[in-house]
Formats: sequence, C-alpha cells, structure tokens
Amino acid sequence: MKTTKALAPPSAPRISKLQDHFEIEFPDDYLTFLKENNGGVPDLNVFSMRGYDFVVERFLPILDDPRQDNEHGWYDISVVTSQLDCRLIDDEDSTGMNVLPIAALFGGDFVCLDYRESASPCVSVWKHETSDEFSPDLITVANSFTSFLSMFVKAALE
Repeated sequence: MKTTKALAPPSAPRISKLQDHFEIEFPDDYLTFLKENNGGVPDLNVFSMRGYDFVVERFLPILDDPRQDNEHGWYDISVVTSQLDCRLIDDEDSTGMNVLPIAALFGGDFVCLDYRESASPCVSVWKHETSDEFSPDLITVANSFTSFLSMFVKAALE
C-alpha cells in the first residue's frame, strides 16, 4: 500500500511503551507497515464491507511525543485511544485495551485492531454513533492487517 504524508517511523522504545501500556502486542505486519507509512494518507482509500463503502482519511501515527507535534499530535494512537477510552472496551475491569484504533474513517468511525477474541487481532470498524461506555459497536472486516490492506480500491468518483 502506498501512502502520502507519512511521518518518520515510530521508535522501538515508543512501540514497546505502548504495547506495555495497552497490554497487547502489535502484529508483525502492522509494525512493518508503520516503518514506511506511519500516519500516512492512503492513495487507495476505500474499502467495502457488507455493501458499505468506508473511506480511510489517514492512518493514525505513533509519535514519540504527541504533545510536541501540533499538526499530527491529535491523531496519535495514544491520544485517540484516551479520547475514546471506555467506549472502546467491553470490560470495565480491564487494565489494558482490547480494541485499538489505527485509522480514522470519514464520518468519525475508526479502523481498529481487535484483540477481544485473540492475541492475534482481527481488524474491525468501530462505529462512533452506536458505541457506548463498555459497549463498543464493532464490525469485523478482516482476519489480519495484511488482509485488511488487500481490501482497498480506488474511489469510484476519481
């Protein structure tokens, strides 16, 4: 997948810190993607599922210090996760995150790595209008991050 406006790859210490904080391990295919496409805007930005087209505005970056980046800091995975917080998880006793946003969709939804069923996450769309505290509304779209990337097509209007 090609993206534009990609940022520098995240540092290994930052990735390790996030994995510890969220109590997850990023899949290898996602980590490889981040090396070239951290926070990038995809050239092919539409994928379809169940008769609906979804438009990816951008992949969320992992920044070493989001507070120091006025332009991209609001999109950082840790910042978005803290904003959505308990609307992403379904267990109020959980100390980590089992749903982690990785891309912003047009209209306020997010593409997420979904660890609810397995330590090897599937990819789901989190629906902002129908998610509530400890009751996220998610639609599974792919069994892996690599499978998700293969779903992209050029927008019909282009």
